[in-house]
Amino acid sequence: MREDWIQSILDEAKSRGLERTARAYPDAGGKLIIDGREVLNFSSNDYLDLAHHPHVIERAREALEQYGVGAGSSRLVTGTLPIHEELEARLAREKGFPSALVFGTGYMTNAGVIPVLAGRGDLIFADKLVHASMIDACRLSEAKLVRFAHNDAAALEARLEQYAGAEGRKLIITESVFSMDGDLAPLKEIAALADRYDAMLMIDEAHSTGTFGPNGAGLIREYGLETSVTVSMGTLSKALAGFGGFAACSENLRSLLVHSARAFIYTTAPPPAVVGAALGALDVLDASPNLGNILQANADYFRSLLHDAELDTLQSRSQIIPIVIGDNEKAVAISQKLRERGIIAAAIRPPTVPAGSARLRISITLAHHVDDLERAAKSIISAVRN
Repeated sequence: MREDWIQSILDEAKSRGLERTARAYPDAGGKLIIDGREVLNFSSNDYLDLAHHPHVIERAREALEQYGVGAGSSRLVTGTLPIHEELEARLAREKGFPSALVFGTGYMTNAGVIPVLAGRGDLIFADKLVHASMIDACRLSEAKLVRFAHNDAAALEARLEQYAGAEGRKLIITESVFSMDGDLAPLKEIAALADRYDAMLMIDEAHSTGTFGPNGAGLIREYGLETSVTVSMGTLSKALAGFGGFAACSENLRSLLVHSARAFIYTTAPPPAVVGAALGALDVLDASPNLGNILQANADYFRSLLHDAELDTLQSRSQIIPIVIGDNEKAVAISQKLRERGIIAAAIRPPTVPAGSARLRISITLAHHVDDLERAAKSIISAVRN
């Protein structure tokens, strides 16, 4: 038998329009050259177009030349370099928290932090649409997972009231900008509930870091909620254009994470060049604090073009704009049609999104100018309608 069972799973996925493949691209930015033709890439998370920014590259190069290719060890052996501590201090300052801890990836950040905050006998209250990495982390924690309706503070309060007399710690987890719907969580209301019910609050700011708030510090900082939030989680791999994740938190919690977070302890430290690139991206944000505002204005304009054509973008209020198609195979066909017209717009299907809500996921970046947005909107509207 050995691997005989694999083919049936692959065949089933293909029959349902759920087959996945990894396609190679010449670059990761918002504009690509493929077969000699310029292609608009609306599936990149390089929101601020920093992946090729000269200063970001220079900071990465300096770190590479100073420290070498890799950190050589885990952080608790000899892998902690001065540049790691520099980045953590910088992230804490930018996010408005006393401390921060860098992890290898955003996935590892959630997998490391959540099981430290809650374990067996504790409760985790999670928005139904939180990222898969958060759900996996909840399973690792062995805490009881209680889901609440997406972005519904009243539903969360009902759940908190339902378990008001329960023993153990309580943790609320949500995203500030949701990665597939592009909508914003009601963070002020959720933070008030966390205070009222004596619950910890962890917010995944992967898609709002760099794109919202003062100097791209995110929505927690924009709303002034730092003292109500236990952990501000973020990534270095989207608007900051590099790789990695981090948790901004209190000094005590950072010490506990260093002591207990398995995804931090049992892995090699992030490479110096990656850390240098993150510092370079933060430099750019400090020098140009309005980049996020420009991005959101462009996204608003693009969304208005789609709304004029009565396309369904759900409740998007960010640079992430879903265009709901519904049928899996139709979404894939539209995505392919757009590719032939020089536009990359990935088809997102279950289980990444709920069944029946297959969609094109559009990511606006600063590589896209107004004429690019108008051209893309025209092509998308035509492809969806025809």
